[in-house]
Amino acid sequence: MTSLTVTDTIITQARSEGRSLLSEVESKNLLVAEGISVTDAQLAKDADEAVSVAETLGYPVVMKIISPDIAHKSDVGGVVVGLADSGEVKSAYDEMMAKVSSVASTARIDGVSVQNMAEPGIEVIVGATTDPQFGPVMMFGLGGVFVEVLKDVSFRIVPLESRDAKQMVREIDALPILEGVRGQDGADLEALETLLLSISELIERRPEIAELDLNPVFAYSNGAIAVDARIVLHSQNDV
Repeated sequence: MTSLTVTDTIITQARSEGRSLLSEVESKNLLVAEGISVTDAQLAKDADEAVSVAETLGYPVVMKIISPDIAHKSDVGGVVVGLADSGEVKSAYDEMMAKVSSVASTARIDGVSVQNMAEPGIEVIVGATTDPQFGPVMMFGLGGVFVEVLKDVSFRIVPLESRDAKQMVREIDALPILEGVRGQDGADLEALETLLLSISELIERRPEIAELDLNPVFAYSNGAIAVDARIVLHSQNDV
């Protein structure tokens, strides 16, 4: 009998609980298991555990609320960055729980994600969704708040070829930002192409995945890393 992979275990656990939405920690653990570069994230269920995780990862860290009922964490005070020591982690945990409870009193709270704080880079988004007619479709564009404001994105049907990834990166209007403007370092376009191809291969390999969002991905002059991740599974009847 074949042993379950990390990905199998995560998907099986979510489905056994009747969930299609993976937590950020689950999403990132799945991506790491599949060879995708993301910031390390671990679940902590109380302040002491959050400190323990932070001590293991090394400071500074980012803390985010983990809840199946909260889609936009920052809107409810569910994201704190730049925590530099154990005292700040404990205080941030207590303040976050109090604020989230007051703003979203009915939300189920599973704990917090504690993760490494990545160096800032050019923010891009890499995503995948399932079109009723065409099947899996990939998306690329500027990330963070820009994706909602500018809607400057490119699309391709999975599976991607190398030329598709190259075109996706280069056909958005914001390409000059990726290439570097006013003396700023540009992004590693080849690393972004590789990321697109890796996600395309993952979607092909794992048809259980209905949606995937990496937003933002920090693009550097040498490499790229996803700092937030969201994965939604198909219902078992759709696979």
